[in-house]
Amino acid sequence: MNSPVIIKSFQNGIAVILDETLAFPQLLEEVGLKFRESAAFFKDAKMAVSFEGRKLDAEEETQLVRQITENCSLHIVCLVGKDEEKNQTYLKAIHQASRKDENEGQFYKGNLKNGQVLEIESSVVIVGDVNPGAVIAAKKDIIIIGGLYGEAYAGADGVPGHFVVALEMSPEKLKIGDVRYEPVKKSGRWSIRPKTQPKIAYEKEGRIVVDPVTKELLNMLPN
Repeated sequence: MNSPVIIKSFQNGIAVILDETLAFPQLLEEVGLKFRESAAFFKDAKMAVSFEGRKLDAEEETQLVRQITENCSLHIVCLVGKDEEKNQTYLKAIHQASRKDENEGQFYKGNLKNGQVLEIESSVVIVGDVNPGAVIAAKKDIIIIGGLYGEAYAGADGVPGHFVVALEMSPEKLKIGDVRYEPVKKSGRWSIRPKTQPKIAYEKEGRIVVDPVTKELLNMLPN
């Protein structure tokens, strides 16, 4: 590859093609430079992003997202892969989060740390992690482009029919409307974990269900 970072557009957003041989810290710098140079082009666009060219773990993806958003005003609404059906699944989740009014959803760039509380009057897309001890509360839907390790409250005014989506779903507490979810207690928090899969928490028959994100599941949610 002539350039360590190449940006190409596709139907639902942009593909960021990464050099597979470059050391990751140097690659991060190249990504920051590339998007800083392209900042005027992206302006305040909202797009899906696909990382291609090398294998990335969840932490590396989070660092890349942070590097992009810190160097331009592009809003990354979700991370997708080459598979078009998977792309549509994530994009539908984002659409659901702002379904009533395109301008009412909000974005938050950065990690929520222990002791931080973020309250949103609409839906919210968080580009970062909600760490243990942090709280995110939204009157509508919550989408986290990162891990949910703290507390999340969707439908915070008691209205049912909302949901929480996260690339890694390990909440300390989770509530949708007036229904609470009781996470299964896990031992060995810092042990090696299996590959993460995006999951969605939603209300079903009076209880909170957490399932892998699928196109079929999203089609069943309220419009």
